[in-house]
Amino acid sequence: MGQITLVGNMGDFAKVTQFENGAKVARFNLATHYNPNETKWYRLFAWGNIAQFIESFGSKGKKIVVTGNVVERTYVTKEGETRRVEEIEIRHVVGL
Repeated sequence: MGQITLVGNMGDFAKVTQFENGAKVARFNLATHYNPNETKWYRLFAWGNIAQFIESFGSKGKKIVVTGNVVERTYVTKEGETRRVEEIEIRHVVGL
């Protein structure tokens, strides 16, 4: 899909998963505020050094700027329902 740049606040600490090969992925939600009455939430994830940075310096409410790619994926719930989600795969992050 397309590239996107977002400025917002982390909704919580990132959930970090470390795999047997040492790779890490960090997942969290980001709130963007286009005006005082409108908040839009995005699901984000990052790999490698970016995941490490988010794990070390990210926290609930932390203001960040991210650039990444919109990724669409589907999964099947325990009830057998197919769900579709859009997430942002972070390619660059800056803490503010």
